[in-house]
Amino acid sequence: MIPSSFPDKTEIARLTARALLEIGAVDFNAREPFIYASGLPGPTYVDCRKLISYPRIRSTLMDFLAVTVMRDAGFEAFDNIAGGETAGIPFAALMAERLALPMTYVRKKPKGYGRNARIEGAMTEGQRVLLVEDLTTDGGSKLSFVDAIRDTGATCAHTAVIFYYGIFPDTIQKLGDHGVSLHHLCTWWDVLQEARDSAAFDAETLAEVESFLTAPRAWQDARGAG
Repeated sequence: MIPSSFPDKTEIARLTARALLEIGAVDFNAREPFIYASGLPGPTYVDCRKLISYPRIRSTLMDFLAVTVMRDAGFEAFDNIAGGETAGIPFAALMAERLALPMTYVRKKPKGYGRNARIEGAMTEGQRVLLVEDLTTDGGSKLSFVDAIRDTGATCAHTAVIFYYGIFPDTIQKLGDHGVSLHHLCTWWDVLQEARDSAAFDAETLAEVESFLTAPRAWQDARGAG
């Protein structure tokens, strides 16, 4: 079923943040920071993959994402929904079902045998493709997926995610310079506000998280991780 009427962006962001907190997909720990894929530390962690195990939340957030994309990009803007390997694949399938569109997925690199393809499924020249993933940090990983889609002769001018970090100021420009618009449901700032409103973490932890979100590089440098 194609959704058409839902709350405004502010309420969608609040409810998405609430859902992530409710299922424990978000964790804050300033005393023992998490180590990110970059090797740098931070007091915040989000795991959107947990969403697939919660049907009511999963369904609600996919409805939110579908209506966000239609509001922002258009009701007839796409011909194909592509998921990024691997976290984006289930969300792309759910989005494709809602928008009644074909679904494909993009490998991080060619599989090394057979057709040696990066695109799995049927994607054809001229199709307008929406790239779906679970989240984006600085937007960098999206560019490789977008290029793989464009190599087929299809176009990709939009990517949609559940969670956008919202703390690296050049992310939107980086994607924009590559001809890609970002659509998302919530950011760390939305999660921080909801965590405060619900008293999900103690005040000291939330203050430390805010310090990190305001200036992540400075926060890391102060802990000798620059």
